[in-house]
Amino acid sequence: MGIDQDEISTETTTLGELLVAENIGSQHRKVVKALYKALARKDTSTTSELVAPDLEWWFHGPRHCQHMMRTLTGELRHVEFKFRPRSITPVGDRVVAEGWEGSKAYWAHVWSVKEGMITQLREYFNTWVTVIVGNSEVEDEMMKLWQSDPRERSQRSLPDIVLAI
Repeated sequence: MGIDQDEISTETTTLGELLVAENIGSQHRKVVKALYKALARKDTSTTSELVAPDLEWWFHGPRHCQHMMRTLTGELRHVEFKFRPRSITPVGDRVVAEGWEGSKAYWAHVWSVKEGMITQLREYFNTWVTVIVGNSEVEDEMMKLWQSDPRERSQRSLPDIVLAI
């Protein structure tokens, strides 16, 4: 049984597309990592260069936990809350970061980056997040791309949310 040369060309193109996507994901991860570093240094100049002025923001969690938006808008200048990501992972065309502050606050951020600038933030506080992608070719087929890993999950109940991208 022979190998069809058209199949090889298609596979090479697909591999090339995957490599480009992986490289873009890596670049987006660097942008998000740079943002967390700028926030830790309280470097407002770098922060404003990385975040679009019309950032789209969505929040799920207790209202008093809207720390990132308060930080980005400058509403809280002396923030006690510190975002120290435990992981920063490219997932599809987004970047997911998660971490804890103390023993009671678990957070996950889902960032969208376009042309080196952060354009969207979905912020989840004390919420178990699962990111999935649907297969448009196969109805009802979903693939899990990422899932929260809050260290205290077994000790308390967290609401679950599924983000389809």
